[in-house]
Amino acid sequence: MNRASPDAKAAEGQLRTAGDVWRSLWGRVSQGDIGSLPVLVGLLLIGVVFQLANPNFLTPVNLTNLMSQIAAVGTLSVGVTMVLLLGEIDLSVGAVSGFAAAIMAVLSVKSGLPGPLAVLLAILAGVLIGLFQGFWFARLHVPSFVVTLAGYLGWQGALLYVLGSTGTVNLTDPFIIGLANTRLPLALGWAVGIIFVLLDALLELRQRAQRAAAGLPVQSIGALIGRLALVAAALLIAVGIMSVNRNPVKGGIPIQGVPLGVLVLIAFIVILDLVTRRTPFGRHLFAVGGNAEAARRAGINVDRMRIAAFTLCSGLAACGGVLAGSRLLAVNQSSGSGDVLLNAIAAAVIGGTSLFGGRGSTWAALLGALVIGAIANGMDLLAFSSSVKFMVTGAVLLLAVTIDAYARSRRLQTGRS
Repeated sequence: MNRASPDAKAAEGQLRTAGDVWRSLWGRVSQGDIGSLPVLVGLLLIGVVFQLANPNFLTPVNLTNLMSQIAAVGTLSVGVTMVLLLGEIDLSVGAVSGFAAAIMAVLSVKSGLPGPLAVLLAILAGVLIGLFQGFWFARLHVPSFVVTLAGYLGWQGALLYVLGSTGTVNLTDPFIIGLANTRLPLALGWAVGIIFVLLDALLELRQRAQRAAAGLPVQSIGALIGRLALVAAALLIAVGIMSVNRNPVKGGIPIQGVPLGVLVLIAFIVILDLVTRRTPFGRHLFAVGGNAEAARRAGINVDRMRIAAFTLCSGLAACGGVLAGSRLLAVNQSSGSGDVLLNAIAAAVIGGTSLFGGRGSTWAALLGALVIGAIANGMDLLAFSSSVKFMVTGAVLLLAVTIDAYARSRRLQTGRS
């Protein structure tokens, strides 16, 4: 009897029909491995509903404004994701972002330090705060909820102390103001988008080759090409949308370019995605979040991972505060307060990061921030009150956590981690 060669079998395994792909997808969903599917469906529904209610919702101008609006909270949410992967929580990110922004503003305006140095010192303050809180949690074994709740109160008080009696500090340094408000030149924006697409393809192909060489299961070529095509299309469409000017001029098609704040957010997401998915640090982070005791027995320094996660979280909170201050051109006593903390945590959870630890990605922060930002933006266009915004966001958060809990129970029932 003729036997197919291993190469032929491998090729045959890669030629999957659309029905096979659909059955595989449905099998993963039924077992609780739903990934980002709910949030993508949610974004589609949000877009359709608000576009029908207000034709201005999906215009390039509004979508560009939406991306600029979520840059700060998205950066905070990326940091929160690091802590959520451990199964912990950080309630101080909003206060830390406001405190760091206040340090930057006072050093720049009142002390006359150059903008880059003021920003660097503000971020350093956030890193030191995370190091302190992480140490208190990991080494002194005080629950993270309590440590960061105390930090929420303490750093909010520190914000008021740093600002002093003035209450509001208007930012004037061109470097600081430009962080969130600068528009990239058209050619540079497209170049960055194309480079990202090529880098993503290179990394995915390299990872597939490494898995194949190690004898591990690999994604079919068709599925991989489809994924890369979707990512490329989404990214290049986004660049195109953000390249349309909000103030049309005569004599041609005006352009404005990608906002620098959006590029900063994407850079944080990409870098930390590479760190969490392709480095020993990332594997250890997921291991601790999945089962801290098993990770400790495997030789992982659990305390060090916890301290590192909280340090990253507060450092990114400081970066988010800097972006928020830059976009608003001022820092005041309410910076980092209000719904900043709620939105930062909700964005990570809505995007698909599990509250139970061990599952999630930095891209979840972007997806969740898009959901929250789109809801707020759409309701602003429809002139809804703040009370309605809070209730709708709370309902979306509850739905996301419910989906996460259901998916986790399905994985446990089917024996998946």
